[in-house]
Amino acid sequence: MASSSSFKPNPLSLSVPDPALDRWLRDSGYLDLLDSTATAPSSSSASSAPSSTAAAASPTAGPASPSSGVAADVLAFARTLASLLALNPFARLSSADLAAPTPSWSLAFVGPPGSVSYSWPPTPTQARLRVQENVRRYARNYAALAILVFACCLYRMPMALLGMLASLAVWEGVRYCRDHWTLSPGIAQALLHCAQIATAILLYICNLQFALVYAIGLSYVVMMLHASLRKLTPSKLPDPGNKNRRAQPRRS
Repeated sequence: MASSSSFKPNPLSLSVPDPALDRWLRDSGYLDLLDSTATAPSSSSASSAPSSTAAAASPTAGPASPSSGVAADVLAFARTLASLLALNPFARLSSADLAAPTPSWSLAFVGPPGSVSYSWPPTPTQARLRVQENVRRYARNYAALAILVFACCLYRMPMALLGMLASLAVWEGVRYCRDHWTLSPGIAQALLHCAQIATAILLYICNLQFALVYAIGLSYVVMMLHASLRKLTPSKLPDPGNKNRRAQPRRS
């Protein structure tokens, strides 16, 4: 009888280990498939867990308490939320992502409503994958939203808006004096320090720092919510005009 060591792995086998497949999908850009298959193991394990538990339990054992399932869901939610709070969403962001064209607001950024485009990530790994990839894809959209939120904060805080305009006027006056007047290096340096002190006083009196903090905090919350809930889609959306187009025969 041959030993088990005689059966060697076939190099032509089509079976691929899960880590190798995930690595290939990530390197090839098929992150939407990786995101869609991330929930398959959890759902299959969740569906098979009650059956295996019922088969292994004795006939005298009672039904499982629903509080254990609720506790497991709460624990999974807490782990995913903690992973999002400790994540740096700009770790993979590059200048090429900011220079890329702005994705469509309706088709790519918002997408179809409902569970087709949005869902809570069941695992911390899937949450990190979504956030880092969505921040890269929609970097220009998030920047536009941040500017819009900052403008709304300035609209709600008129004193902060006046302080920002006054500080811009101060620096414009400094630039005008340096360009049109012949100033010695010492006077120019003193004028620059005076402009810095005046800007700091204006920003402190007009509470512009609070408007800036509110805008940054609200923009960050909106970005993290959208990036974690938005499902990954293919990098290039299909063209609707080419959906039912048939290949035309070439004429000689």
